[in-house]
Amino acid sequence: MAIATRIDLDTFNEQGFLVVENVFDPASDLDPVVAEYESLLDTLAGGWHADGKLPSTFRDLPFAQRFGRVLNEAPRDLNVMGHFDISLPFEGVREDTPIHLGPRTFGLLRNPRLLDVVEQFIGGEIYSNPIQHTRIKPPEHQLPEHLQGSSLLAKTDWHQDTGVHLPEADDTHLLTVWLPLTDATEANGCLCVIPGSHRQGLVTHCLRPGARIPDALLEGHPIPVPVKRGGVLFFHHLTKHASLTNTSDGIRWSFDLRYQPIGQPTGRPAFPGFVARSRQNPASAVTDWQVWANLWRATRSRLAQVQDAGKFTRWTGEEPICA
Repeated sequence: MAIATRIDLDTFNEQGFLVVENVFDPASDLDPVVAEYESLLDTLAGGWHADGKLPSTFRDLPFAQRFGRVLNEAPRDLNVMGHFDISLPFEGVREDTPIHLGPRTFGLLRNPRLLDVVEQFIGGEIYSNPIQHTRIKPPEHQLPEHLQGSSLLAKTDWHQDTGVHLPEADDTHLLTVWLPLTDATEANGCLCVIPGSHRQGLVTHCLRPGARIPDALLEGHPIPVPVKRGGVLFFHHLTKHASLTNTSDGIRWSFDLRYQPIGQPTGRPAFPGFVARSRQNPASAVTDWQVWANLWRATRSRLAQVQDAGKFTRWTGEEPICA
């Protein structure tokens, strides 16, 4: 297959990030994922309403408003966002811990148009790293107070992706792929980056709240990086980045994914990755979404049976600058 989009690796290597427009066709590549999530929300809202956990299904509302109403009306123990994310939590995993493992979402992870671009960064032996998330961020003023600290639903603090995986992957050629399902603007909370910060190495991250870089270590001049629907923001795993607050009237919906060469450590060995493409051994690529889903289900079952799932971060929370 011919590569439709040729990337500027010199700019990426200099700045630590690169926006590539029109990687996806919104109608054929993104709309099916949106439809899958709309169906999921419809199923969940209907079931929760039938069980008396929601006062209404809110079926007359479009997805963005409906999602917001469900977040506000649902009891805390429903863990609404967990049903939409494509990863598991670090602790407290049970057999019924929610995770979204749909076929259209799997199709996005191994979309040929995306992998054609990823291949230009890391080569043709492409492994889908298991550090991955879905983020659906309503206007922050509409979030219930107990959810305002969630990085999946509200703004994300400054961090480096190397700072959220284990040291085993420090030398892995890890590429972060951030793609919006809605236009990402300054108003609705697009990402910000510090250009060139990937050349400064890893800095200490503090664990309260989450994994974040303390202000004293934020050198450089941040810039917002809007991305239109269909485009992708690629960045180096040492690039310092955060997201703005969503001050708009709509949601900001995105996936953040990671890819790396096959055979290199993932930095999150407790979670499953998969071969997305192999030029050397094409048959090794996972093409069946149910195989991918079963990898995560097996991981959930395994973690549900152990009290200690192992380490997920290099930080202790006791670093002097975090005191």
